Amino acid sequence: MQRTDYPATGAWSAAQPVGRRRFLSLGERAVALDVGVTLRDVTIAYETWGQLNADGSNAVLVCHAWTGDSHVAGAAEDGHPTPGWWEGLVGPGLAIDTNEWFVVCSNVLGGCQGTTGPASPHPDDGVPYGSRFPVITVRDMVRAQVRLADHLGVRRWHNVMGGSMGGMQALEWAITYPDRVGSLAVIGTCAQSTAQQIAWGAIGRRAIRLDPRWRGGDYYDASTGEGPWEGLAIARMVAQVTFRSDNVFTDRFGRDLADMDAENNGIGLWDKFEVERYLDHHGDRLIRRFDTNSYLLIGKAMDLHDVSRGRGGLEKAMARISARTLAMGISSDILYPTYQQRQIRDLVARNGVEADYAEIDSPHGHDAFLIDLAQVGGPITRLLTSG
Repeated sequence: MQRTDYPATGAWSAAQPVGRRRFLSLGERAVALDVGVTLRDVTIAYETWGQLNADGSNAVLVCHAWTGDSHVAGAAEDGHPTPGWWEGLVGPGLAIDTNEWFVVCSNVLGGCQGTTGPASPHPDDGVPYGSRFPVITVRDMVRAQVRLADHLGVRRWHNVMGGSMGGMQALEWAITYPDRVGSLAVIGTCAQSTAQQIAWGAIGRRAIRLDPRWRGGDYYDASTGEGPWEGLAIARMVAQVTFRSDNVFTDRFGRDLADMDAENNGIGLWDKFEVERYLDHHGDRLIRRFDTNSYLLIGKAMDLHDVSRGRGGLEKAMARISARTLAMGISSDILYPTYQQRQIRDLVARNGVEADYAEIDSPHGHDAFLIDLAQVGGPITRLLTSG
């Protein structure tokens, strides 16, 4: 990987094209956080598709995963360097049909694609928050989304859905605001992060912390190539391993070498396998479109995710869900195994609420919810149209 052209941050800024983003400024209406502080002058970046009907009953909230953003659907364009992350699933005549549904997706609080996060200017001095940005939780993200829903005139979502961290947000919506969620779809997610899931996140955070260019989180004035790109790239490489399955890695890369010194017959210490080049590629892509501090904060929020916290235990927390629920697992997911989605289904059904489980049969691992769209779309369409 070359370091000379990497920006200090891949965060979107107001100096860049807006693309399809729209913005809600909360001004002095502060957002209270679980850590006991408030954020003021919060901006929420969001996108919408379709039209809200007269009684506001056709609104669908799509919640994004760790390094996602508000750009669920649409071509790559100025302001959006890649197509929508659910392109082919959301749109006119598609599984989430925007001729029928008013679809909303916002960049999460603490993110870096238009919503207030550590790369945003602090209201006191205009300098990026950096190390001053507080720890956030998934519940904090949902509190900000409530403000957006109110602004859009959505009193009750027909459905709230999401995969991975998006599913965590959807669960928090259904538990914290049960009267505002009509149905729920969660994919490849959990009610509580496990010790192993936390362990994977901890390795990535350590890689960033040990990068001297991270500078404790205050690196935004770094010149090109001098930001904490190396720590972020390593963290992403670690995560990418958990996003795919052993079979996919083996079938695609095997033991093939990408770089080989002819003099040592490919057994030099730094000769690279093809799979290493693949991981380099994903690290490179993330550096150019994401912020290191946002990566840290959002990853920590996922590790902190536990719907039972402060609610008297897991069963009591899940008993608050009154929305028809679809939990979807992925057969080859090593990061969020299918038992976690079955647990969600079982806990909801235990209280007499309609709850179903569907499984995506895919070799692609956790990322299958972004790849195998036909298997994702069918159950979601049935949920949306079944009452």
